[in-house]
Amino acid sequence: MAKLLDLFPAVLYETAFTWRNQLDKRLKPLGLSQAKWRTLLHLSQAKTPLTQTELASRMGIEGPTLARLLDRLAKAGWIERQDVPHDRRSKTVHLSSKSEETLAQIYAVANQLRDELLAVVPEAELRQCMEVLQKIKLKAEKL
Repeated sequence: MAKLLDLFPAVLYETAFTWRNQLDKRLKPLGLSQAKWRTLLHLSQAKTPLTQTELASRMGIEGPTLARLLDRLAKAGWIERQDVPHDRRSKTVHLSSKSEETLAQIYAVANQLRDELLAVVPEAELRQCMEVLQKIKLKAEKL
């Protein structure tokens, strides 16, 4: 059992890493690096506009790194920054109309990859895997 426990974190990390890299390869022809498409996805999934600080936290990156990335996304027309009325130092990040088409393409490519990768996993096993991962996530959030 100890050997299995030792291997689990590496398998989990390598699976997520490989999945992201495969998606990255498929999105490169759209002019999207992993940093760019991850940023657009985080923004599209947020229920309300995020400040740059909130977005950096969700993405697990430093503020200055995100600022440079947002500069590139704004220059390409995918996002817009807006001042926060009650805090002159903060800006919220908004998706532009150009990003809607790009996000549709990202989701189409991501869904196709997901379907390809999970086609080898029976539904019952997938359900069990998701339940186990959810338990681990909930435990980690409580630490």
